Amino acid sequence: MDLSRPRCRHWRELVLLASLLACGIRQAYSQISIDPESLLGIKGFRTILVLQNVPQDVQEYSWHRGTNDTAENMIVSYTPPSETWQSGPMFSGRENVTRTGSLVIRRSALNDTGNYTARVDFGNRTEKATGCLSIQELENKPGIWANASSVVEYMDPVAAICYTNATNVNWYVEYTQVSSNDRMTISPDLKTLIIHRVSRYDKTLQCETESIPEFPRRSEPLSLSVDYGPDNVQLRTSHSILNGILSAEIGSQVHMECKATSRPSPKYHWTHNGSLLSLSGAKIILPSLAWEQMGRYRCIVENPMTQLAMYREFQIQVHRSDHSHVVNRGFYVSGAKVVWLIVITVLSSVCLCGILIYMLISHLSTRRQRGT
Repeated sequence: MDLSRPRCRHWRELVLLASLLACGIRQAYSQISIDPESLLGIKGFRTILVLQNVPQDVQEYSWHRGTNDTAENMIVSYTPPSETWQSGPMFSGRENVTRTGSLVIRRSALNDTGNYTARVDFGNRTEKATGCLSIQELENKPGIWANASSVVEYMDPVAAICYTNATNVNWYVEYTQVSSNDRMTISPDLKTLIIHRVSRYDKTLQCETESIPEFPRRSEPLSLSVDYGPDNVQLRTSHSILNGILSAEIGSQVHMECKATSRPSPKYHWTHNGSLLSLSGAKIILPSLAWEQMGRYRCIVENPMTQLAMYREFQIQVHRSDHSHVVNRGFYVSGAKVVWLIVITVLSSVCLCGILIYMLISHLSTRRQRGT
């Protein structure tokens, strides 16, 4: 429990006690009474002085300005049997009595502050109760200021100040009340909020005061421009990528697109086999895939405001079905021709070996003849 802040009910009772003392009168204690919590009103709002402990068979309710229930002080009266209302000399046109005997004052003004006496006539007896109404004026909305309006996520701090004379101040980030934690600190006088590491979800700051219970006053929203990212980089292609490899056929059309979460919008760069391409957009289209377009591609996403960059890469390889028909780039042979090439190569090798053996035997025979 926060012991530094008074409880609302206790605070209200202190205000009511002070107003009663200022009026110079204490609440009259009798069978009927005026609810003490209704004796605090706000300028410009409706005030209802609630009459309590009223028994049945009431003949007339009358409200009077001051501590006396004389005819000269009467504001308005209500007679339940005939359901008639009658105004008195102190009637201003804003007062009325409900069917339960409570006094309603519309558009309360500061000069409505003072003593009010309720008189209840039961026919054979009368009772009265007096209370002191205090009309207070709401203070203006608090002002708010921050030392920066454009920040980088997780890098820049922000300090916000609430301009108010109130001592009870609450802080709101993205319309949610906050307190001191490991990421933000509220000063001991509650008038300064420091966010040590701003996130992308801290876009709106507000402070709120509550000088009068149940009537908070909140400042206008203060907007922060938070730059963040890039993150959540995703790569989309027209062909599926498995283990970082995109398989495509020669001559096919290949689409590649990079996406990322970033503020402001990021810049895109592409590299092919380590060389920077002249393309600068998020998409690349290869209308007809060629051999020289095979290799490793990298999409680089850069945010110039946060000075951060991320990338995704993959490799384009020829589709497996193409390998069985490839001897070298640009030269294709069928399977049958490959078999004939192998047979011819083997026969040629056999013939060549026979010729070499014949020549070797002939050479040895000639040397023997000369030796004899």
